[in-house]
Amino acid sequence: MTASMFLLGLTGLTFHRTHLLSALLCLEGMMLSLYMALSLWSLQYNSANFFAGPLLLLAFSACEASVGLALLVATSRTHGSDRLRSLSLLQC
Repeated sequence: MTASMFLLGLTGLTFHRTHLLSALLCLEGMMLSLYMALSLWSLQYNSANFFAGPLLLLAFSACEASVGLALLVATSRTHGSDRLRSLSLLQC
């Protein structure tokens, strides 16, 4: 189940890259599938650090989401839209 969620997010990221917001949502879906997989894995094997691994991954995904939203606001302010085709790495 989590592998199919991860693959769905990956295909959404590779094929539907028109807006930065849709790419960020696909990345967030991939992180949530990894969180679910890590939680189910630690439950299955009765790991002693049951809360440490999934909570660390959840903290990293929250940081990733905040950085992504900051980049979205910055690009929409400088370029006027969040379309990925209008962004160029050669421009400042």
